[in-house]
Amino acid sequence: MTAAVTLDRVSVRFGDFTAVEDATLDIAPGEFFSFLGPSGCGKTTLLRTISGFVDPTEGRVLLAGADMRGIGPNKRPTALIFQNLALFPMMSVADNIAYGLRVRSQSRRQQRETVDRLLDLIALPDQGGKRVGELSGGQKQRVAIARALAVEPKVLLLDEPLSALDLKLRQHMRNELRAIQRRVGITFIYITHDQGEALTMSDRIAVMNRGVIQQVGDGRSIYETPRTSFVASFVGENNAFIGKVSAAADGIATVDTPVGPLRGRNARSLAVGSDAVLFVRPEILSLQPPADSETMSVRIGEVAYEGSMSHVQCRVSDTARLVLTAGRGAVLPETGAAAQIGYAPAEGLVLPREGFGED
Repeated sequence: MTAAVTLDRVSVRFGDFTAVEDATLDIAPGEFFSFLGPSGCGKTTLLRTISGFVDPTEGRVLLAGADMRGIGPNKRPTALIFQNLALFPMMSVADNIAYGLRVRSQSRRQQRETVDRLLDLIALPDQGGKRVGELSGGQKQRVAIARALAVEPKVLLLDEPLSALDLKLRQHMRNELRAIQRRVGITFIYITHDQGEALTMSDRIAVMNRGVIQQVGDGRSIYETPRTSFVASFVGENNAFIGKVSAAADGIATVDTPVGPLRGRNARSLAVGSDAVLFVRPEILSLQPPADSETMSVRIGEVAYEGSMSHVQCRVSDTARLVLTAGRGAVLPETGAAAQIGYAPAEGLVLPREGFGED
């Protein structure tokens, strides 16, 4: 099957600054694909390169197997939804949705049929006569999607479209976007710095930093088996212990850290003497560790109650802190109390130190 989008060794430079370096991947037809990373990592530049607003300095962008070199944005089978949505405030909802159809000289009957179908798709039937200013933030978001879909793109590009919405509306719109994408069946390429958005909506995710794609995979593999220290530290919360590998055998590495030797899964087969970071997710730490656990003596700090869970701050030494996540109903020690916490060695993750702390 021909990929919907292919990035073939794409690099983008602006003078001496490299925004994207050697990006290579295929995005499948009908896939919900997200680029995830901090501000300035190159994800929006890649989106604009796919859409034709930026030309690659090196490499090729292919859409459905066709090389897009020299083909402008208006000639590509893509539609782009901007951060600010760019709706026309003086037009009605229906006129906003039909705008691209008028530009393409479709008949009024065809425009009406398309607008009515899309209003049903975005759950705003009979709302076509309203002005944009009469809509809620979530409704405006859906109208922007309908306007983009009206021109029947093969690929819909979305540049952090939920960033201006409040938390509850963002969470609701995640489900809405995913449901719309499944109904229309076209490829969505989504740009975000929000890990929750990427993990909950995407079929696959590319995590980027400093112009480089660090890892591509589904949400579970990105979260549970990060390939680099940057991915491990950026995606989800993690406790990090910096040190050197002092032993390695049977897939487990021992890292000498400032709080003592600790073991974890040797995911990259690091050799003895390698600079490393041991990552331990808060949810794998236990206040009642079994006998074969890696254990640490800590003093309990602040406890942040969040309903379904509590985040427990623990002090391992005068300079080392970590976070433990306890489920609802867990019996927690008093603040200031001494405690033993631990984790199964195979659940810790040892990765090369290179890239740790970058943003």
